[in-house]
Amino acid sequence: EIIELNNHPWFVAAQFHPELQSRPERPHPLFCGLIGAALEKRQA
Repeated sequence: EIIELNNHPWFVAAQFHPELQSRPERPHPLFCGLIGAALEKRQA
């Protein structure tokens, strides 16, 4: 189960463990999105 707030730049709540499917050479898309949003916010 996942929820997100459409009017918030990076709020996501998840009830699963994507870190178990993530590897350094193949990160889970959730982590890629979180890092991308953080970098955009930092540059703004």
